[in-house]
Amino acid sequence: MSNRGFITILAAVAFIALLAFGLIAKKGADIAVGEPAPDAPIEKLEGDGTISLSDYRGQWVLVNFWASWCKPCEDESPAIEQFSRKHADEMTVLGINSEDNSVDAGAFIDEYGLSWDMVKDTGDRSDAYGVLGFPESFLVDPDGNLALIQRGPMDEQFLNERVAPLITGATAEQ
Repeated sequence: MSNRGFITILAAVAFIALLAFGLIAKKGADIAVGEPAPDAPIEKLEGDGTISLSDYRGQWVLVNFWASWCKPCEDESPAIEQFSRKHADEMTVLGINSEDNSVDAGAFIDEYGLSWDMVKDTGDRSDAYGVLGFPESFLVDPDGNLALIQRGPMDEQFLNERVAPLITGATAEQ
């Protein structure tokens, strides 16, 4: 093998190694169902003050990471809003807006008529949950533990079949 061929192969191996390292490093936190949900104060999207997941202790909380520029977020928001209104006595939704500006986030909230609490992520919350893309949602039980992780959008069927049985204590139909 010529020096040129060896260098080409070495460069390719180095590139693949760097790519793999980047993907592993980006992965973020490795969290699982049954573990405590990451919790720290996070600034409200509008107004002053912060909200912590522990503020909702004793309630089911659907933590939803979203961004105004995210098409799947647009698609899932009406279903989450309808579900949250239907199950207001059993759960609450905490929206975590990420990688966005407040003006665009506010316009998104208004456009879709979202009524739940909203906070803005500066990257630490999405890192703590290991968020790789948007939307991603995490159902937190009344004790503060993760009960369900959904990496990707939710629709009405998913909410009714996977989330509702958990928050109502009903057994899901097989």
